[in-house]
Amino acid sequence: MAPVNILIVDDREENIIALSALLERDDIRLFATTSPNEGLKIAWENQISIALIDVQMPGMDGFEFVEMLKSNLRTKDILVIFVTAISKETKYAVKGFDAGAIDYLYKPLDPAITQAKVDAFIQLARYQAEIKQKNEELQNMAVVVKNSADIICAVDAQTLLIQNINPAVEKIMGFNARELIGANILNFAIDDEKGPFEVKLKEIIKDKQSSSVSEFKFETFDNRIIWAECRVAYQNKMLFLNISDISAQKNFEAELIKSKENAEYGKKVKETFLANMSHELRTPVNGIIGLSDLLRKTPLNEQQVSMIDLLDVSSQSLLGVINDVLDISKMEAGKFKIVREANNLHELIRAVYGLLKFKADENNIEFLLDIDPEIPLNLMVDSLRLNQIMMNLLSNAIKFTKRGYVKLTVAVVGREENLINLKFSVEDSGIGIPENRLAAIFDSFEQAEDDTATKYGGTGLGLAIVKKLVELKGGELTVSSSEGEGSTFNFTNWYTVADKPKEKVVVKTERLLGQFENVSILVAEDNLVNQFMLAKMLKDWDVYFEMVDDGRKVLDRLKAKDFDLILMDTHMPELNGYETAKTIRRDFDSPKRNVPIISLSAAAFDHEQQEAISAGMNDWLSKPFQPHELHGKINELLKQAESVKSQV
Repeated sequence: MAPVNILIVDDREENIIALSALLERDDIRLFATTSPNEGLKIAWENQISIALIDVQMPGMDGFEFVEMLKSNLRTKDILVIFVTAISKETKYAVKGFDAGAIDYLYKPLDPAITQAKVDAFIQLARYQAEIKQKNEELQNMAVVVKNSADIICAVDAQTLLIQNINPAVEKIMGFNARELIGANILNFAIDDEKGPFEVKLKEIIKDKQSSSVSEFKFETFDNRIIWAECRVAYQNKMLFLNISDISAQKNFEAELIKSKENAEYGKKVKETFLANMSHELRTPVNGIIGLSDLLRKTPLNEQQVSMIDLLDVSSQSLLGVINDVLDISKMEAGKFKIVREANNLHELIRAVYGLLKFKADENNIEFLLDIDPEIPLNLMVDSLRLNQIMMNLLSNAIKFTKRGYVKLTVAVVGREENLINLKFSVEDSGIGIPENRLAAIFDSFEQAEDDTATKYGGTGLGLAIVKKLVELKGGELTVSSSEGEGSTFNFTNWYTVADKPKEKVVVKTERLLGQFENVSILVAEDNLVNQFMLAKMLKDWDVYFEMVDDGRKVLDRLKAKDFDLILMDTHMPELNGYETAKTIRRDFDSPKRNVPIISLSAAAFDHEQQEAISAGMNDWLSKPFQPHELHGKINELLKQAESVKSQV
């Protein structure tokens, strides 16, 4: 507790000493002087609360001194007690009180009375100071409330009538603050929200909540609708509301939601387009590859065999371009996955080297391979994607090298427990890349020069795919190059050391494609070339089959006849494969309801495989496919169906 400052002014030093001795205590601070002018200075500088003033002083008597104190704003609230030896006549007392004193002490001083009176005035001074502080706080708060950008109001908790409200209501809602006194706060809300608003306020009152935040729609004086955030507190049977206009924020949120919905819709449209495009592109390629395979099994002369070889090369090249475009699209759509499994890395690298060695030899290019012997044999890698990265980088290096060499180096650059950091380097002595084009070569459909595609071919997707694959695998891709001297592409990545993978059994598939006995299959395929190809395969396997070209015909044929299995294209007119499968699983009785269904899809997206399984299909085969792949799936599903029958 801060001490109370007391001023003693008396022209006689001995009186000051005597009075000071009576008042000495820990909770007061005494200031004393024999000079009235000095006393005024002390009062001005030290926030004096109580002054004990002698009445009879030379130069300036006590009455004049007090008049000086009371005339100044800084000292007018000092509690003045006159100390006097003059008569106790009423006229003198009145003169003192008129001057501003609140009491008298008469000489000679009675110690008990003196101490009691001073103690009472000390308590009064403290109370006065506290009131002053609170008044200042209230005044400051009133300024804050009056100038607040939010609506601040006090509401009777029983009647919900407004008791006080600040001027912000006029700026935010257009109402005059004075005219709202006595109005019901519920009238702020639009008709549909009056009920919820009332329920919320009554809940706050019932639970005596000291803090609650909620949002409602309010109607302004000019019939506009605004979003209001209401922060409400309950205290002493009153509700105190702080209301903010959050319309701009809500509009922004609505725009964000709309943008998100538009982005999701655009993404969905893009995915649908890509799925359809995949189907439309891969379906004819499937027919070309399949027909080429069938033709190869017929009697052919040497010239015809050469033509089919060229047809195979062209169709595989076309399929590669389609797959590149779809891979880029899947990466951008976030539909691309990296699947790591235990693989023999040395075998993977040598397999890629062996595939491209003949191409390098054809171009009279020296093809070098250097594998660090410290690299463990078996690592957790996505063999398909690592193969894709190396094939793209090495194919590019060979394509753009007219003479000299291409070198693949794989080295260890770091180790941590069972992790190993490998650096793959593809170095060539080819045409190189201009410095100003180094960054652009990783963009989709971009190449080092405008005429590169004309001279060397390609879509400009290879390096874009490599960069995205390396990043998806958590690695880093860099390039250095000098125009006319060659280029070096490096990518580094961490791999987990793995146990020896299970050996993959390689079989000659042609000898396994045996015939089926007493098997009937319903085929749903709308592409004529694929119908012909499937018909030829099934005939070769001695399968009885019927061919339809849309989902409704599948349902009609299945109602009329039993089949052991259904081969169903997912993209068909009238009723697609997914809806057809759902209808079979839902509307047909057993055993037709449980007929095995294989989805034949030319789409390349994983979600289509999941959609096929969710629709009730048993398996999924992506076009283009090899005959042995279809034969194996048919054989497996027929065995499963037979096993289920034998258990019933």
